[in-house]
Amino acid sequence: MKYLVTGTAGFIGFHVAKLLISQGHEVAGIDGMTPYYDVQLKRRRHQALLQSPNFTAHEFLLEDAARLSETYAAFAPEIIIHLAAQAGVRYSLENPRAYIEANIVGTFNILETARELPPLHLMLASTSSVYGANTKIPFVESDRTDHPLTLYAATKKATEGMAHSYSHLWKLPTTLFRFFSVYGPWGRPDMALFLFTKAIIEDRPIQIYNHGNMERDFTYVDDLAQAIALLSELAPTESDDPEETELQGLSPAAPYRVVNIGNAAPVPLLTFIKAIEASLGRKAKREYLPMQPGDVIATCADNELLYRLTNFRPSTPVNVGVDRFVRWYRDYYEV
Repeated sequence: MKYLVTGTAGFIGFHVAKLLISQGHEVAGIDGMTPYYDVQLKRRRHQALLQSPNFTAHEFLLEDAARLSETYAAFAPEIIIHLAAQAGVRYSLENPRAYIEANIVGTFNILETARELPPLHLMLASTSSVYGANTKIPFVESDRTDHPLTLYAATKKATEGMAHSYSHLWKLPTTLFRFFSVYGPWGRPDMALFLFTKAIIEDRPIQIYNHGNMERDFTYVDDLAQAIALLSELAPTESDDPEETELQGLSPAAPYRVVNIGNAAPVPLLTFIKAIEASLGRKAKREYLPMQPGDVIATCADNELLYRLTNFRPSTPVNVGVDRFVRWYRDYYEV
């Protein structure tokens, strides 16, 4: 199959593209190489993918509608996996405009492109952050998501709504997936695992928010990539059967579904830190701080729909995934 994947120099996009290439698919990757974090790390990811003749790289922002349309028409993909976004909860407090431009305008251009030349399946990334102020655990796809706590979450919620309207109006088979605290090798430098590992190696204190009283449904990146690849083969269809609609997680008004991708096994933050310490063989210096604006106490995915659809659940234990990241970090930075 021919896949167009956006954000292939990013953490998740890199792993998804790598898996698809290993399965024999042809992948065209788009990335804007924005300087939100180390651009050299992004370029190294693309260099690794370019070792395969089945991968082609395109460097531009999705806000460039003309360039996107031209690239899409030339490649004629059968499946789109839209992963490019301005990520980061805390950064949305500092630079909100970046989220509007990348997440709203960029996604709108993807939707318009798909409308003009419909693929077999349009797939877009959302986030567990859309569950916002919900306190019921685990989070189920059918839960209300009306109370986002950050602009990042709000833009992702908006893209879900935009995608549903296009799916309804133009009969585009569309899947949205909500990610839960993804981690692993080649991870983002602004994420907890990367920050903690770097600080402990450099003998600096790590900052632990809400005094460590937090839980996250940490999801190993290879599990996530596998789930996306499996879902890509299951384009939603419209159904008049209410029972089938509910069982398949389908919209009653469009060939559209939302799927959680998470371990369904929240890990206390302090347990996560202990796994990093064990892998590094040294203790962290700890600085306990209050809760940060936009944070939530706990996240947990209900992944029953993912399992019903694919017969697959993420299952990599945190100690295994953390150890793989630490080995990658030591190798990449030669420490």
